[in-house]
Amino acid sequence: MPIDSTTLVQHMNDRLSEIQPSDILAFNAEIANIPGIVRLTLGEPDFNTPEHVKQAAIDSINNNESHYAPSNGTPALRQAAANFLSKKYGVNYDPDNEVIITAGATGGIYTALSSILNPGDEVLIPTPIFPLYIAIAKLAGAKPVFMDTSANGFVLSPEQLKQTLADHPKAKAVVLNFPSNPTGVTYRAADLKALAAVLADKPIFVLSDEIYSELTYGETHVSIASYLPEQTILLNGVSKSHAMTGWRIGIMCAPKAITAQLGKIHQFTVTTTTANAQAAAAEALSNGMDDAQTMKQEYQARRDYLYEALNKLGFKSAKPEGAFYLFSKIPAGLPQDSMAFCRELAHEARVALIPGSSFGPGGEGYVRISYAASMDSLKTAVERMATYVASKAEVK
Repeated sequence: MPIDSTTLVQHMNDRLSEIQPSDILAFNAEIANIPGIVRLTLGEPDFNTPEHVKQAAIDSINNNESHYAPSNGTPALRQAAANFLSKKYGVNYDPDNEVIITAGATGGIYTALSSILNPGDEVLIPTPIFPLYIAIAKLAGAKPVFMDTSANGFVLSPEQLKQTLADHPKAKAVVLNFPSNPTGVTYRAADLKALAAVLADKPIFVLSDEIYSELTYGETHVSIASYLPEQTILLNGVSKSHAMTGWRIGIMCAPKAITAQLGKIHQFTVTTTTANAQAAAAEALSNGMDDAQTMKQEYQARRDYLYEALNKLGFKSAKPEGAFYLFSKIPAGLPQDSMAFCRELAHEARVALIPGSSFGPGGEGYVRISYAASMDSLKTAVERMATYVASKAEVK
């Protein structure tokens, strides 16, 4: 009798049973067909890729640049990425040996964690955090060790990091993401210096995802690679800064010895990223270094409006210093289970938010609100949420 596919599933990678499909994508799909719903769910810029960047891709296609690029990325893009990071953040990498162009920051996260972690290793992850790092660590056979930062304004303190390292002395890596998805909180120079001082004498990797670095409000972004250059694997890219999520171009940088090893995983999983997308990214990082500024101004205006409006409704948040998210506490008197709250809000008020439980320990009781949406959409969402909150008060 022929083998049934359900039988074969039982013989697949055991680690797949430890992870579930993305709660974020699943919930977004679940509420997508509610008529007239305002979706403040996904972290996708609502701007279009700049025209000069699109033209660079068109020119690349017309010039028949349709063959394999070097595995680590075209020389032009690696040079542009190194120049961008040096000029913007003062971190310096050799484009020939210390830069890899990945399939989005996600490709960099997979490559880095797969290269670092052995089965049974521990990786320290401050939460709430975008769940991708957790799933990839588990796929590598590693054990995520969560550091709940909700009691400290969603910032990992040196004291908390020091205590966690004392409890887990064989930890292999620590993950940082700032400005943060989902909280919008970031680390200033003094914060990073203090964390670096804890890590500097330990054989531990720092995987620092700084994809939102161009979307900071106030102080200029500082990279932890400035303080721990030998230990840091730095991730960045053009998805958020240039509204290029669909182009799938990320940047991964590390010292030469580490990059040589990272390149093996990258080579045997991706081979190389798309040639015309690399041409577009090279244009973005060379001649569009400040393309994010117009978008950032609009995001900041939206942040200010939404922060004040939701605060008046009882949704308390740490004020975002970057990215385009609010991470808000569900007011007392409303369903405190974040998934139940988001479902009820979607069906009764036609507003879609992401449950805080999707982001690990410290996220329950919160919701993530993306303001990568038009101001009109945000105002409509606030009006509907105000009506919803008032209706619950009346029931009391």
